[in-house]
Amino acid sequence: MPSLSLRSAGLLLVLTGASAAQAHMPYVLPTQFDLGKGDHVTVQSAFAEDAFLPEVAMRGAPFHLVGPDGKDLPAGPVTHLRDLSVFEAAIPADGTYRVTSGQRAGRKGKMFRLDGKWQMRGEGGEPPANAEQVDVQSMTLAEAYVTRGQPSAAALKPTGRGLEIQPVTHPNGITAGSDAAFLLLFDGKPLAQAGITLFRSAGLYDGRKVAAQVRSGADGRFSLKPEDAGTYLILVRHRAAAPAGAETPYRSYTYTLAFDAA
Repeated sequence: MPSLSLRSAGLLLVLTGASAAQAHMPYVLPTQFDLGKGDHVTVQSAFAEDAFLPEVAMRGAPFHLVGPDGKDLPAGPVTHLRDLSVFEAAIPADGTYRVTSGQRAGRKGKMFRLDGKWQMRGEGGEPPANAEQVDVQSMTLAEAYVTRGQPSAAALKPTGRGLEIQPVTHPNGITAGSDAAFLLLFDGKPLAQAGITLFRSAGLYDGRKVAAQVRSGADGRFSLKPEDAGTYLILVRHRAAAPAGAETPYRSYTYTLAFDAA
């Protein structure tokens, strides 16, 4: 695990908006993914360099749930600690629920184009003197799915806005040693050739933090095989022109999906 000094340095960088904060990823983590007949779920959320190791509380996120009927449901009051945010949400009926941070607008910065690819300033160096630079704002979205009783599918439907992963294999049906299928979307359309990383929560203890690195196909589809039982986090990033009326002309999107492999 990171030393206290390294974690403190990372925290300072995030709070001050320094460029290295770009390396942090958001997550939401329910205490259980299969609730049985439970009537509520407790969720922690944070920004972290290592999956599920909280470093900075996720303030300003429009946390909510999407119910089995596809309609939005409120989360309970959110408690913000220094390292993480915690809330409890009611699960009133059987079915699958999406637990989501909602699209969170973050810090603003600069990025530059090098060899045809956009890079954030501070990620591996400064731009060449003649490099094109643009203003960019980070957008983060972290999600997970929990099920009470029998699984359902309506909550899995994408919103059609920003960067999203739509599970093809139901999240409650993912098992260790078997492929799980997903669809990567951007503004509702398949996103091809995007880099996707799968992290293991057990990696905090055995050092094998990255379970897989793949790219989405031409149709946006990809598959992942969790080799061991446990909790996993899918991470994907994408940089693109912002929609009309946005605060900056470009946005840097980060999306994560947490799931449990039985």
